[in-house]
Amino acid sequence: MALDKTAITKIAKLAHIELSDAEKDHYASELSGILKWIEMLGEVKTDNVPQLTSVSNTTLPWRPDEITDGHCRDAVLANAPASEYGCFVVPKVIE
Repeated sequence: MALDKTAITKIAKLAHIELSDAEKDHYASELSGILKWIEMLGEVKTDNVPQLTSVSNTTLPWRPDEITDGHCRDAVLANAPASEYGCFVVPKVIE
């Protein structure tokens, strides 16, 4: 997949980047090379390769999935600008 100056102009407009004509030619060449390299990766045969979920062969420790309130309400509310009845006080946004 090759990108031309028109495609680079559209990409630059979407990214709110102003490019000169020389830069558009340069980036068209650079991005086309990257896309060709990515297309080459699609040719690699991976049919008999198992999926990799981790680079290390370790098992993560499990903990019980228990619902708690964190037991630190007062410490959290100490950071709030205002609190009442154990809750954050926020300005009204809906009339």
